[in-house]
Amino acid sequence: MFARHPGETSGLPAPPRRLTAGGTGGIRSPSVRLPVSFYARPALTVARELLGTHLIVDEGGWRRVGRIVETEAYVGEHDLACHAAKGRTPRTEVLFGPPGRAYVYLIYGMYHCFNVVTDVDGVASAVLVRAVEPVEGLPARARTDGPGRLCRALGLTLAHNREDLQGARLYLEAGTPVPEDQVARGPRIGVDYAGEWALEPYRLWLRGSQHVSRPPSSRRRERA
Repeated sequence: MFARHPGETSGLPAPPRRLTAGGTGGIRSPSVRLPVSFYARPALTVARELLGTHLIVDEGGWRRVGRIVETEAYVGEHDLACHAAKGRTPRTEVLFGPPGRAYVYLIYGMYHCFNVVTDVDGVASAVLVRAVEPVEGLPARARTDGPGRLCRALGLTLAHNREDLQGARLYLEAGTPVPEDQVARGPRIGVDYAGEWALEPYRLWLRGSQHVSRPPSSRRRERA
């Protein structure tokens, strides 16, 4: 179902597939919810395999779906761009596990950012979802090219922080796999304070997507 990395499994078992009614009265394709084992792997692996999956918010009688087209990996306390670099605090506690939880925080006092907690218990790492492609239920003309914009469009707030992604109102499902030649990599955005860590190519995005938050900078390292 997902591209595999040497020595790793996809993190997905082979559960029964199911059909569910779509928001327009049709039938959606069979879907598989991402299990905890999907998230319980290094952040870089999860960041790659999240591309093409569906982020789903289903609450208050409103189902909203976005296809993930851009992610950023934050790989642990040693990563100076990671919130956990300053240690375990009430805010960062969720990053230390268990995997498969939501980490939602506020920046500039007004923009929410949605992350999924990754790796094993005790390893503080996560993947930021930077952009999605609208699939279902989003407001007309809603922009989703950036973490704050996608959270606004999907209705994600601090109320979703620490949410178990195996629950009913916030979860992720498998989508169409993204071939490796369609994946671009470059430095993360807005982490200049992290020194050399700001140059690491831990941002991944779908080539050619009109919903990616911004093109890469030519001044920093990037690779195919």
